[in-house]
Amino acid sequence: MSSGIFWASLLLRPLQRYGWLSLLLWVLMMSPAAASVLMRVAITTNTNDIKVGSSTPATVRDGSGNVLGQIPNMGATVAKSASGQVSLSQWKAGQIWVEPSQNGKVWIGDNWYRGRVLLVQRNGGLMAINYVDLDQYLYSVLGAEMGGNWPIQALKAQAVAARTYALYKRQNNSSQIYDLGDTQTYQVYRGVSGESPATQTAVRATAGQVLTYNGRVILAVFHSSSGGHTENVEDVWENPLPYLRGVPDFDSGSPVFEWTRTFSTNDLSNRISGVGQVSSMTPERTSAFGSVISMRVVGSGGTRTISGEDIAGALGLRSTRFRVDRNNASGNFVVTGRGFGHGVGLSQWGAYNLANAGYNYQQILAHYYRNTTLARIQVQ
Repeated sequence: MSSGIFWASLLLRPLQRYGWLSLLLWVLMMSPAAASVLMRVAITTNTNDIKVGSSTPATVRDGSGNVLGQIPNMGATVAKSASGQVSLSQWKAGQIWVEPSQNGKVWIGDNWYRGRVLLVQRNGGLMAINYVDLDQYLYSVLGAEMGGNWPIQALKAQAVAARTYALYKRQNNSSQIYDLGDTQTYQVYRGVSGESPATQTAVRATAGQVLTYNGRVILAVFHSSSGGHTENVEDVWENPLPYLRGVPDFDSGSPVFEWTRTFSTNDLSNRISGVGQVSSMTPERTSAFGSVISMRVVGSGGTRTISGEDIAGALGLRSTRFRVDRNNASGNFVVTGRGFGHGVGLSQWGAYNLANAGYNYQQILAHYYRNTTLARIQVQ
């Protein structure tokens, strides 16, 4: 299979009151047999070597599509970065494709994946990029982000949000060699091991559905749990967006709704540099819903104003919605917080509770993504 690039138009058909909108959005990688959206997911970005194999006989090609050879089914080999090229068994090229036959799976690192893999050399290391059909990619994302046993309406809401997010990133990363990574920085993707019958059902039931605002695919970010109220996006990142507004959450009772961490003075002071022994930590700016934007830290060696995000990272906290108290008896610092993640957009535990309360995925999405339209895409 060659890696030809074609211009494709995406038609957005709102499922509500609007007519057809034709929107030329981006360059899509497409199969010659059918116009399907392929995602380019970076599984590794800078490694010396990676194990590659296939569940069925696989064709090995160079970057121009020329056949180099075959890998037998269930036969694994190690790809390496060598003098600016990719080395795989006896083959060397600037880029190498491994393409399983008969809908086989490709082994990359330590997991099976659908689709095929492109091996490229970048910055002295090896990059492995999984080219996979969008909905097959989502089978795994739902299982990794929510779990295959979650309520079906919550899984459907996650399917639409994750599809929308993936297409948004595909559009805005069109100049890159890949669209998404496979970690929480993007959305978690674990290949076939993340799939379940329920995740496949949710993806198929919402096939082609995305969220739009003014005819454009939105930035459909999501998080685990907000701790009672989601955030306005500009209080977490820089730019305000009309559809990412803070709304009451329904995540009460989630495993991460409330949490506590205790730090000794020495431990806390070692984690926060530039102030010596910490004596107090006081919020300087907070969001409308209680998340720390910046905090004043006072210590024996001075005073610093530190962002809530940086403090959460230094202390390993689950969110920036926290307060810090000093226990006068022990001298320890007690951090009490709520939620898990950035708090913007869909709350996964909120969706879980709403689904269990009888709300459908359309209602869940409408609550967390304000004034959006649920539309259907068709690639032409």
